[in-house]
Amino acid sequence: MVVHTDVNLLSVLDYAVNNLKVNHVIVCGHYGCGGIKAAMTNHDFRYVLNMWLRNIKDVYRLHREELSAISDEELRADRLAELNVKEQVMHLSKTSIIQRAWKNERRPQLHGWVYGLKDGLINPVFEMDAGNHIDPLYEYDDL
Repeated sequence: MVVHTDVNLLSVLDYAVNNLKVNHVIVCGHYGCGGIKAAMTNHDFRYVLNMWLRNIKDVYRLHREELSAISDEELRADRLAELNVKEQVMHLSKTSIIQRAWKNERRPQLHGWVYGLKDGLINPVFEMDAGNHIDPLYEYDDL
C-alpha cells in the first residue's frame, strides 16, 4: 500500500530514488490476498486494521461498477487486487519524490505487478514511465 501519510514508506522511497538512484520501483500485490478479501466485506476488524483496509475499500468504490459486474467472488477479489496495485502505482506517481526524479533524471519506471500464489506467475498489470502525465491536480510545477 502506498499511503501518502506513511512516513516509513516515503523515507524508504526517498532513499531508494535519491541515494541509490534506482531505475525501477515495483508495487507487487498477490492474488488470494486476505486483505483484499477483508476489504470486500463490511466486517469490523477493529481500529488499525479498519483504517488500513479503508484504503482498499476506496479503490473498490472507485471501480464499483466494474467489480459489481463480476459475479464470481474469487475473480472479483483478483480483479480488485489488480486495480489496487494500479492505484498504488498512481499514488507513487503523485509524490514529489517520484516527480522530481522524473523531471531531473528521467527515472524511475514504476511497475505494478500481481503475483499468483497458485501458479507462481507474475502478472504485470500497470506501468508508468518517467514523464507520464497524471491528473494536473497532483503535478508539482515548481520542482
